[in-house]
Amino acid sequence: MQLTLCESTSMSGVTEPPREVGFLESPCVTVDSAASLDDGIVDTANESSEEESAGEREEETGAHDAATSSTKTTEVPAEQSSNTPAVSAQRPDSLSVPAAEPRLWTTQRDGEVKLRMEESGLAAEPALTVNQMFVSTVERYGEYTALCWKEGDQQKSLKYKDYYQTCRIAAKSFLKLGLERYHGVGILGFNSVEWFVADIGAILAGGFAVGIYTTNSPEACQYVAENSKANIIVVENHKQLQKILQIEDQLPHLKAIVQYKDELKEKRPNLYTWAEFLELGRDEPDAPLDAIIASQKPNQCCSLIYTSGTTGQPKGVMLSHDNLTWTAYSTAKHVSLTAASQAQEVVVSYLPLSHIAAQMVDIWIAMKIGGVTYFAQPDALKGSLVDTLKEARPTAFMGVPRVWEKMQEKMKAVGAKSSTVRRKVAAWAKDVGLRTNLSKLNQNSAPGSAPVSYHVAKKLVFKKVRKALGLDRCTKCYTGAAPITKDTLEFFLSLNIPLCELYGMSESSGPHTISRHDAFKLTSCGIELPGCKTKLHNKDEEGNGEICFWGRHVFMGYLNMPDKTEEALDAEGWLHSGDLGKQDENGFLFITGRIKELIITAGGENIPPVPIEDAVKEAVPLISNAMLVGDKRKFLSMLLTIKCQVNPDTGDPQDELTPEAVELCRQLGSKATRVSEISGGRDPAVNAAIQEGIKRVNEKSTSNAQRIQKWVVLDRDFSVGGGELGPTMKLKRPVVMKMYKEQIDNCYKDVASPATPDNPLPPK
Repeated sequence: MQLTLCESTSMSGVTEPPREVGFLESPCVTVDSAASLDDGIVDTANESSEEESAGEREEETGAHDAATSSTKTTEVPAEQSSNTPAVSAQRPDSLSVPAAEPRLWTTQRDGEVKLRMEESGLAAEPALTVNQMFVSTVERYGEYTALCWKEGDQQKSLKYKDYYQTCRIAAKSFLKLGLERYHGVGILGFNSVEWFVADIGAILAGGFAVGIYTTNSPEACQYVAENSKANIIVVENHKQLQKILQIEDQLPHLKAIVQYKDELKEKRPNLYTWAEFLELGRDEPDAPLDAIIASQKPNQCCSLIYTSGTTGQPKGVMLSHDNLTWTAYSTAKHVSLTAASQAQEVVVSYLPLSHIAAQMVDIWIAMKIGGVTYFAQPDALKGSLVDTLKEARPTAFMGVPRVWEKMQEKMKAVGAKSSTVRRKVAAWAKDVGLRTNLSKLNQNSAPGSAPVSYHVAKKLVFKKVRKALGLDRCTKCYTGAAPITKDTLEFFLSLNIPLCELYGMSESSGPHTISRHDAFKLTSCGIELPGCKTKLHNKDEEGNGEICFWGRHVFMGYLNMPDKTEEALDAEGWLHSGDLGKQDENGFLFITGRIKELIITAGGENIPPVPIEDAVKEAVPLISNAMLVGDKRKFLSMLLTIKCQVNPDTGDPQDELTPEAVELCRQLGSKATRVSEISGGRDPAVNAAIQEGIKRVNEKSTSNAQRIQKWVVLDRDFSVGGGELGPTMKLKRPVVMKMYKEQIDNCYKDVASPATPDNPLPPK
């Protein structure tokens, strides 16, 4: 990607202890009612609950909670703040905790946790392992199609009974290759049948399923593989294989590599094709695998999702069997998904499976209801997704904001080339659609009523648009994994395609709140999943507080990171999201800000800005301050300031460069002595040096989405007096965003969209 210079202008009831549930093949509850698959991927809230007093809490067990039904919101009393020493504030892995009484968290790979079960409602449902849920689905829907894909022009499919047996064969193959209990199986590649089978096979064999982002550098792959103690790594093709071969000698636990696409270009010891891999376990006896499966418990870890924080190495989010199986069940109920015996739901798998969002929808929710997962092509986000949508005709579709934005851009581009009459008809229909749908949302019209013009617009425009997008059967469309703009929401609402927002995180197994057609408010992330609770911590006068989660979807802990786990889970077991939000009187959650500095791009990539900013300052010594921009944007840009002299009395930045900066300019062939001679792209030599430095930083980025694609040099440096820096010289990002809004907007004005990276979602 060619870097471009952006021209600057001027300046509850108490949580019940886990019930004694056996490991029988407890039948899955059939999810009835017609609907489409809610990609409950990441979001929802609604419920308020009174909390018991601190004196009433059980000190020894650390069982804590909020009393009431699962549909109320709870505020955190000051005395129960996570910053206040609490009775059970000892570390998750404290040796003083009796082994017989699991805590709500653990960071040990073989640890067990107390399940957050309730006395009634969905949170009281029996806990299931992945195998139990899968077996139950096979018993009911064994002859139904589970997976569909294309090989060339040929359509292929796999029934649930064969899907399960293939996963068992893969599990036996993993065991034959030496997979140890609670060790990882890394999976590095685009969505496919093999990805699903490797994931589930690893879990059945007693290991951890560990997705690795396809855009990861070899070094990033090495960290995940080593941290998870991966015994086997499954790669898609030769390109991904090369990453692992580069770091092979740094992976002491690695025993084998499996390549599931294309022919091997070279034979190496312990390197297998997918066919060879399956043959290893095909004739192996079932007894050892069955013994492992029988020993598994719902409150044990089975999957690791690696997510980045604002600083430091990625964290391994430990998800239990119950996290996956219960969240799939609760989400399906919340959005009224149809059981396969009535009508199979169809979803398209194209978002990165190393992200919990795609896993929860494509693998676990689909499995729970007996739905069909249709695999897109690897170039889905480069143009072929719509073709797959037209072939699969999903009943529900999940898109990250960038996907919806690209659709919006394409439709606008096509519309601009249409005849005058067509453009006028489309504009009229969109106006009717937006007014009618907003009226419905605001309950200004009677249920089921709509003006005649709406029905005419539906026939002339809306149905045709849906068909052109492959969404003619899609009764529910979702957006999640990143914030979406109101403009995009209203655009699709005007075309009679309401986008239901989702909210959550890897640490909540995906969804926490989800919008539904019967519970929808523009810009809201919806209401909580049944059986979950939300409270707002440290609310301000406007009702904004940190969003905290409670429920059986809350993760076990970060692998081997007790300190980080205690930062995320307070002494009472509430998961602190780091996001600011508020709820209205009906429990609809609205995200109002971010406590963390993490940038979430329009494509859903979570990007910690500080390491990138520091790298740029190191690569270009002339730079004084750097601030990464990209929240809700298509790509990253950066604001830069030049080292200048400071007024000794006021501390205000001056126009004159520091002697060091002057010397650096001379070395670059520049005669500049003032900031004003450099800012706004005025000095070609300095521009070239900055661009070269950023290029070097980009080359070290862990994914394409983390590359800086535009930058601008500002007219003055940041300062305390200017408002950009706090008293401790900490960058005040929201202030900078407002102060330099014009310069930032110029970086995104009238520019072609950058090439979409292979990985549109965050490692969250």
